[in-house]
Amino acid sequence: MNVLRRLDRLIAPHAHRSPAITTCLWPQRCRNQSSTSSSGGPNSTVTLDASEVRGVAQILRQQRGNLGQPTSVSHPHLIRPDELVPGVEMAEFKERRNQLMQNIRAYARSFGGQFNGHSSASHMLVLGAASKKYMSGKIPYVFRQNSDFYYLTGCLEPDAVLLLTIDEAQSVQSELFMRPKDPHAELWDGPRTGPELAVPLFGVTEAHPLAQLATVLAKRAGDLKPHIWFDQKNCDLPSLAENMVRLSGQEQRPLLPAYTFVEAMRLLKSRAEMQLMRRTCDIAARSFNEVMAESRPGQSEHHLFAAIDYKCRMRNASHLAYPPVVAAGQNATVIHYVSNSQLLGPHDLVLMDAGCEYGGYTSDITRTWPAGGRFTEPQRTLYEMLHQLQAEIIGAVMKPGGETLDQLFETTCYKLGKYLQEIGLVAKSVSEYKELAGQGYRFCPHHVSHYLGMDVHDTPHVPRNTRLVPGMVFTVEPGIYIGHDCGDVPPEFRGIGIRIEDDLLINEHGQVEVLTDACVKDPRALQELCQQRQRDDSGATAL
Repeated sequence: MNVLRRLDRLIAPHAHRSPAITTCLWPQRCRNQSSTSSSGGPNSTVTLDASEVRGVAQILRQQRGNLGQPTSVSHPHLIRPDELVPGVEMAEFKERRNQLMQNIRAYARSFGGQFNGHSSASHMLVLGAASKKYMSGKIPYVFRQNSDFYYLTGCLEPDAVLLLTIDEAQSVQSELFMRPKDPHAELWDGPRTGPELAVPLFGVTEAHPLAQLATVLAKRAGDLKPHIWFDQKNCDLPSLAENMVRLSGQEQRPLLPAYTFVEAMRLLKSRAEMQLMRRTCDIAARSFNEVMAESRPGQSEHHLFAAIDYKCRMRNASHLAYPPVVAAGQNATVIHYVSNSQLLGPHDLVLMDAGCEYGGYTSDITRTWPAGGRFTEPQRTLYEMLHQLQAEIIGAVMKPGGETLDQLFETTCYKLGKYLQEIGLVAKSVSEYKELAGQGYRFCPHHVSHYLGMDVHDTPHVPRNTRLVPGMVFTVEPGIYIGHDCGDVPPEFRGIGIRIEDDLLINEHGQVEVLTDACVKDPRALQELCQQRQRDDSGATAL
């Protein structure tokens, strides 16, 4: 069963697709199209009636917002009254769950009367939340929810489990299993929502204590005789994995991986998700500008790490999206340098690769700038070349040579080889396309793009040869890395590493938006930005 190949066809714009799968790939497109609600048939749509809205509002007021996660009552500065989590309403989460199960059902039906050796038209999907992890003893890491679980529920509590079913009548049911209310545990770790309040808060059909998981799973499987979807390799909850293996044996049904179906949906952002991506990218872009303006020789890479973290958080980002690269001088030739402990020299370039997370969505930016405020001539030559190259690659998106991420990479390698030849770093005798592309890859040995969204390297199982279509968000990040041991390169270019990375969205109108456009990268503007602090310091000293 090659799920990836079939899903790749499903999301290609000119591929043959069934209406059920087509509509479930983009939540906002489905509002006026066929979908299945928890209580309705195939022609109903997911909406919240007035009584549901009033019920949720009343519960939040009674609890004063003190549930297992922020709410519009407890955090009105982050969450609007109609939202479950920042930027996303409950109805969208309900719609995602319904679309997922319709997608799975349509995929199974495409095989005919039998799928995976069984004729059942029912399906059951089980997905676990993330668990709390500890540095040592009782000292926890910052908790981050499983992205797929958050995408389908909006629930931020650890150890929870989501159960989705679709029966022969296409009725989708959703059930959450939650940690029970526990005054002693909540004294130490904060409030829990509990199964009692999970139904109105998250919009699921039913909710149960975690202790009832095995019993309910067995009952649903016994009643429906469904195909069972569960990603055992990606499960963070050992007890859940054990339950599912046992259930698989009892029902004589294999556990089928479902991650490709969730990733196919996450790949195409809804309008709400587009707004969250714009927000997280703008936060990071403006924070970068301030860090670049305030940096100066003598600082530590670690200081810049602290500065970008602080400035993103001050703009309401939850935290950095990943350990940043802050690399001065020759450290920038190490692609994933994260030691971040060296001092900035007066003639060093500084390469910083960082992003933040806001509302569960991430940004990813790289900028390279002169610590002392001015490029040396070799630095300027390489930077202007890479800046021009990136502009051309962005301009190629959705055009010949840029219709997929892999095409963008191939185009980047070839163009980089040509530009390096023009400045004398590649021999004039190299003329064939493959040879020039190979020289480009030698100096930029990483892909130029990856998908972006809830995770930095988002939807990793979606092939990079998938055609780019509206709703996708991805990076464009050409680089050049010349180590000190590159003996065939003129000495003045050795030890220089440069990367320029921006985040792009193809919006619902088919337009390419550079979400990180506010982050300065033009070489002249960059020098002006970096010299501003030095001028201010000089003026203050003179006074």
